[in-house]
Amino acid sequence: MTKSLVIVESPAKAKTINKYLGKDFKVMASMGHVRDLPKKNLGVSIEDNFEPQYITLPNKKNVVSDLKSEAKKADQVFLAPDPDREGEAICWHLQEAVIPKGKPVHRVLFNEITKKAVTAAIQKPLQVNMNLVDAQQARRILDRLVGYQISPILWQKVKGGISAGRVQSVALRMIVDRENEIRAFVSEEYWSFLAQLEGKLPPPFKARLVKWQDEAIRLGNKTAKRSIDNEELARTVEAALKQATFTIQDIKKKAKSQSAPPPFTTSKLQQEASRVLGFTVSRTMTLAQKLYEGIEIDGEPIGLITYMRTDSTRVSEEALAQVREYIGKNFAEPYLPEKARYFKQNKGAQDGHEAIRPSRVDLRPEDVAPYLDRSELRLYTLIWKRFVASQMEAKKMNETVLEIAADQGILEAKGLVTTFDGYSTLYTADKPVQDSESEEPTGELPNLSVGEQLHLLELKTEQNFTKPPARYNEASLVKALEENGIGRPSTYATIISTIQNRTYVEKQEGRFHPSDLGVLVTTLLVDAFPELMDIHYTAKMEDYLDQVERGEITWKGLLKDFYRGFENNLKQAEAEMPNMKRQGLVTDLPCEVCGSPTAIKNGKYGQFLSCTNYPECTFAKRIRDIDPETTQMSVLKSMINKEEPQIVEGMNCPECGGNLVKKRSKYGEFLACSNFPTCKYIHQEKVEVPCPKCQGEIRVRKSKRGKVFYGCSNYPKCDFVSWDKPSGKPCPQCHEPTTFYKERKQGTTQYCQKQDCNYSEQLSEVGVSD
Repeated sequence: MTKSLVIVESPAKAKTINKYLGKDFKVMASMGHVRDLPKKNLGVSIEDNFEPQYITLPNKKNVVSDLKSEAKKADQVFLAPDPDREGEAICWHLQEAVIPKGKPVHRVLFNEITKKAVTAAIQKPLQVNMNLVDAQQARRILDRLVGYQISPILWQKVKGGISAGRVQSVALRMIVDRENEIRAFVSEEYWSFLAQLEGKLPPPFKARLVKWQDEAIRLGNKTAKRSIDNEELARTVEAALKQATFTIQDIKKKAKSQSAPPPFTTSKLQQEASRVLGFTVSRTMTLAQKLYEGIEIDGEPIGLITYMRTDSTRVSEEALAQVREYIGKNFAEPYLPEKARYFKQNKGAQDGHEAIRPSRVDLRPEDVAPYLDRSELRLYTLIWKRFVASQMEAKKMNETVLEIAADQGILEAKGLVTTFDGYSTLYTADKPVQDSESEEPTGELPNLSVGEQLHLLELKTEQNFTKPPARYNEASLVKALEENGIGRPSTYATIISTIQNRTYVEKQEGRFHPSDLGVLVTTLLVDAFPELMDIHYTAKMEDYLDQVERGEITWKGLLKDFYRGFENNLKQAEAEMPNMKRQGLVTDLPCEVCGSPTAIKNGKYGQFLSCTNYPECTFAKRIRDIDPETTQMSVLKSMINKEEPQIVEGMNCPECGGNLVKKRSKYGEFLACSNFPTCKYIHQEKVEVPCPKCQGEIRVRKSKRGKVFYGCSNYPKCDFVSWDKPSGKPCPQCHEPTTFYKERKQGTTQYCQKQDCNYSEQLSEVGVSD
């Protein structure tokens, strides 16, 4: 008879824990949630004080049956899902749906999956925390109320298959707002001056003009009292500098130090893995989950990192003692601070979990390398180095700033010399974003003295223009979501994947561009649900959920307060939101044929401009053909493609001889004949490698989400398809006719796709600095 049953949520975690606890315990996996709201209907009884109508998930009936059977036989049950709101909710649902009434049931919490942590948790069990459960229920029902009640309105008014979400729609709004900022940005001209100078002693160095006629001049996007904003003035300044005497006016020297960054929180790990490793947020979280749940090393299972969903930088005293001992043994004495370092928590951070760190600091990346695949190892290395570095001494530098007088100008040169590398011997800190025109400090400057005259070797005069804000990439979007209090780091991967799956945004060169559909839906939602789409309101809702977790307010009270205003907005949207399938969104542009107002409508191939006097007037026009100067509507400006189709040099249409031009569709960029619609030729790029199945042509294609893949020209007779580019080079091990290139931001791997062949060769890579 089984004495104790332990239930976790994943098989990998169950396998690891089972080996720790021995024969007196049986460990089983629930495979995530066993109950949830039904998919076919709202599943929330609004009239009955928002009572949820949970059902056993159809694909979990066998799992629940097995768990029930084992729970009946067990003396007691330990619930050990992850230590967060979702994990607590899984525990409660198991308690309600699986465990017989009256059976002793305990909640066990551990921050890392090691034998010591798991056995300690079993020895000191707790009860399910209903405040955490209630916070999860409140979030789940809020999301259901918004998604299931707004989405049908969008299906009716815009198109089927799209959706709205309490957090996803606000994240989309941030991307659309950024696009509107970029479209509205007016670039301003300014000129910069960079002098190459030399003193009595080498080496030569560079200095930048920072003042003219006692006023700071514009450098980059930062505003200044003075801007040298035209070529005539720039040439005047240039001539004066070329004739000037350059004299050292002031020398400032100071010691600087740079402290190590704290160990990772979830969002910082997501950002840094994107910046350094080129990982998407989703991939980072998947890999971190594997590292947390455990691998086998020399026959012993161990979770390699602590729990990966946290916004705390706190580290246990035991872990601090271990890492300080490691630094003391493996680095010279100056690298170990006198005392352990403690980090200030971010405002609103939940301190329930530690920061993300290795569970055992003595397991160095090289020690675990044989047991991990390349991506897992790179992420583990990043986490391990960041944690160890966080307890090392600061990096120390000497900074020298030279102030140089020349005619009516002041130039500045900066030198920065590292005197002690400190933590940076192991880990390079996050790089702040620099203005492209600003000069980073150079290395060591020559030994100079005040009053010394310098010789001008070269003067570089350059025309520049201020730049609009950059579009979001995954790392910067995560940072913006966190800074604005939108969602939780554990939800960021889902948010980002959802807005892409719905074709609201597309990635171009790693940055998010809103689609016409994304702009349109955002405009409609902001107008119909101004509070719900407000960034500050969404952040305030996160605070309310935290209050539920702390037991300060009730979850049903929160839902009641929310729904009071939301219900009114729903009724108004159903009645007043423009129907894009019928009358459309009325614009400020008159019809070019009859003068009636025009409206944006949603058609089979996207949005277009149509006369509201249809069918009497049949005027219609592609949005991208509209002159953006003729409208003041931000939504319309955001949809207009300002660029003319670009002619591709050296390529002509094989059917009519016309030019080929670059065009864009909702699936991305493609080449087509410039004589469309007379000629409907569309160029299909091909790879100069024969199909490995039938020897046909391999063509470059795009999925509905715009992702490139490779397929045979003989489809559907030949079903060859690959996400990765064929190389045309045979496999050196199994002699398959072609290997494939897997390209990522961090490098390219050549590998064989044959199932029983393990050939793989790294061609180039970018990784964590050693």
